[in-house]
Amino acid sequence: MPTFDQLETANLATELTSPEASRAARTIAVTSPASRNGSAQESLLGGRSFSSGIQPTENEGALAPEDAASPATSTIAVAMSGGVDSSTVAAILHERGQSIVGLTMQLWNQRRLPELQGDGPRQHRCCSLDDVYDARRVAEHLTIPFYVINFERQFEQTVVKPFVQDYLNGRTPIPCTRCNNDVKFEQLLSTARQIGADKIATGHYARVRFNAGTNRYELWRAVDDSKDQTYFLFGLTQAQLARAEFPLGEMKKQEVRSIARRLEVPVAEKPESQEICFVPSGSYVRFIESYLREKGSERDVGPGGMKLGESGEIVATTGEVLGRHHGLHHYTVGQRSGLGISVGRPVYVVALDRERNQLVVGDDAELRSSICEVRDINWIPFESPDAPVHARVRIRNRHEPAEAEITPLTPTTAQITFHEPQRAITPGQAAVFYADEKVLGGGWIV
Repeated sequence: MPTFDQLETANLATELTSPEASRAARTIAVTSPASRNGSAQESLLGGRSFSSGIQPTENEGALAPEDAASPATSTIAVAMSGGVDSSTVAAILHERGQSIVGLTMQLWNQRRLPELQGDGPRQHRCCSLDDVYDARRVAEHLTIPFYVINFERQFEQTVVKPFVQDYLNGRTPIPCTRCNNDVKFEQLLSTARQIGADKIATGHYARVRFNAGTNRYELWRAVDDSKDQTYFLFGLTQAQLARAEFPLGEMKKQEVRSIARRLEVPVAEKPESQEICFVPSGSYVRFIESYLREKGSERDVGPGGMKLGESGEIVATTGEVLGRHHGLHHYTVGQRSGLGISVGRPVYVVALDRERNQLVVGDDAELRSSICEVRDINWIPFESPDAPVHARVRIRNRHEPAEAEITPLTPTTAQITFHEPQRAITPGQAAVFYADEKVLGGGWIV
């Protein structure tokens, strides 16, 4: 592992405004290759910023287990969020005698959009300053090297901006999946290799297996079905799976807590995160409005020159006008509450018509459909198939996977035909394909 004297130094200056930031500032910060272009970016945690100058390898092929460094000589980077799961992963690997280094991602400047912070108690969310400090405490407890990597710029470009744009275009996005694909297992893996780590271990509940017969890595559901996170990992490539380790995939959550207590992990009793890191208030609508105000982007944003929050018609599927909405970004498919209309029966959002700026509502039967299309498919255990594939398909994180036929249209698009109509198939969400415990792949619903 390179010493600090061997690394390039970039000058960073920041004003520390809280005790949490001051304590966390004693952690060294590392920037990714992409952040070295242009002026040095501000680090919320302060301190110095280092980079090795090693550029990430593109189009790296999947490596069979025998091609990887042996456990006795390899170093594994642990993605430490400050929560009990990733902290326990670090403790488990350390107990095994594995050489490890802790990496925590600085993704979002917590001082941005102060109007969203509020005066009351904050919901616990991932990647906060408190989480960074907790990760550092765990690293100190384990006496392992620890780095904070500033990925704010990449995170905003690949996660936050697409999140906002999706909502403005009538879709309901999944920012955590984009973060996994484009930041955690892309940028973080490149940074890990710069400091001499061969693999990344995370606290995700999932399993990776290598199939010698196909010479491909496979993604499998976690043993603990209630904690399984493969829905958010469907986009991982062969190169990323080859370098990923999920030690908790074979465990139940209560086992993880027990191990954390036995190893005296400082965050063993910490509650789980409930909110995404860049939406402190829990209100996506308020975040989108504040973010666009900050960017000076409160201008025409959609088809027909409509503006953010522009009022439009609420219509039935028959075309009957039932009322008016206050901006389509307030709504998502399947929503029932907060529609502001009363028609004597339950009605739900069936579709968001951006072209006409109309909110389309209907009864529960009209919310169900059997066919959808998906784009940007990532097939995992095999290349894009030439014939239809039978699978069980999950269209939301807590959706029970349903029997379906997946008919490829192109190598990265397909039509899904469910055996039974499914409720609230929502554009912007993921459709993930399963064969028993194995993940076949997934894509984005259009």
